[in-house]
Amino acid sequence: MAVGIFDSGLGGLTVLDAVSKRLPEMPFVYFGDNAHAPYGVRDAQDVYELTTSAVERMWAEGCDLIILACNTASAAALRRMQESWIPPEKRVLGVFVPLIEALTERQWGDNSPPREVAVQHVALFATPATVSSRAFQRELAFRAIGVDVEAQACGGVVDAIEDGDLILAEALVRSHVDALKRKMPNPEAAVLGCTHYPLMEEIFSKALGPDVKVFSQANLVADSLADYLERHPVMAGPGQKSMFLTTGDPATVSNRATQFLRRKIEFEAA
Repeated sequence: MAVGIFDSGLGGLTVLDAVSKRLPEMPFVYFGDNAHAPYGVRDAQDVYELTTSAVERMWAEGCDLIILACNTASAAALRRMQESWIPPEKRVLGVFVPLIEALTERQWGDNSPPREVAVQHVALFATPATVSSRAFQRELAFRAIGVDVEAQACGGVVDAIEDGDLILAEALVRSHVDALKRKMPNPEAAVLGCTHYPLMEEIFSKALGPDVKVFSQANLVADSLADYLERHPVMAGPGQKSMFLTTGDPATVSNRATQFLRRKIEFEAA
């Protein structure tokens, strides 16, 4: 059995790290579309085509269940994939729902009607493509009413992280938080809507201040996946081994991933 995890680049490794710790016996196939990263500046059709191609590759490795550990792909491609493309014996899940369920304090899989929740003012930090899709707001509306969301497109942050320039990434984060706070001076909660952003979570938290609760995705997705597999054990596919696949240069991506996770990672060509 194996589960697939997809991201446009290295950010999904934060999710992989969390789910590997939560489900240590489960093999995972990680696919990084590094040759085409970042997705956050691409149009929806381009993201859809790249994402479906990656998902098909992971199906070939025996992954019947795939997590889109990429907020842009979850926002721009997932709904269309689920409605008209994914065969009934496969599942492709996104990363928004676990985050929103935590934000609204609902249990995993709670499909009851939307209701008022404690948090009323939410700051969303995400890629330009995720922000323009309004997918977060749409998913939130299924579960909560009366929540004001102010979104900030964080251009350049993913590129800086992928390039290993954390000094630039930190400066960009502070700039984007300042821009958000000019529009929403007193957010109650902040959502880090990109799987790269956990690496900058401390910077986001310091810039936002101690009164803002910051929601990041990796551990929430790990808990949600464990719960899903407990309820749907048949969705753990027939794949038997873990592997790391990339559309980029395997040596370069392996080096960056090793720095990213601080443990040896070896990618192979997809």
